[in-house]
Amino acid sequence: MLNTMETARRSLVIGLGNPILRDDSVGLRVVRALRSRLIDVPHVEVAEDFHGGLRLMERLVGFQRAIVVDAIVTGAAPGTLHVLGVDGPPTQRSASAHDLDLPTALAMGRQAGARLPKTEDILLIGIEAEDVLNFGEQLSPDVERAIPQAVGLILAQLKDEREA
Repeated sequence: MLNTMETARRSLVIGLGNPILRDDSVGLRVVRALRSRLIDVPHVEVAEDFHGGLRLMERLVGFQRAIVVDAIVTGAAPGTLHVLGVDGPPTQRSASAHDLDLPTALAMGRQAGARLPKTEDILLIGIEAEDVLNFGEQLSPDVERAIPQAVGLILAQLKDEREA
């Protein structure tokens, strides 16, 4: 019989953003707030990164599940949480004029034989940003207030892994 560690899915929770572009840093801040809550869950890794596209795809290799947290700009009210699939509207780092978008990078990785999570096992949590263009280390107030809600959403998504 396998023990819980051997049967648990390896999950990655990764926050994306630029720490000096105001609300663009919200993904980083969410995973920082989440890290201590998941420290004793050995099959869930919490990470930060500043890149999307190919580098994000490479970061997902070896995991069975991924939750990507990033800023998004859709015109909704700042601080609104968007729960998206890979093929949904792009977040700030899941698409770029300078790199492949995430769906294309995943397809390329799979074609090359990379062990990546299934598309349906990748969740993007976009937090509506107010300001992703100006330099600064402070979040807009509505975006900052969304952090606990985003943390709660991620913990709910990982409920089975945390109880294993």
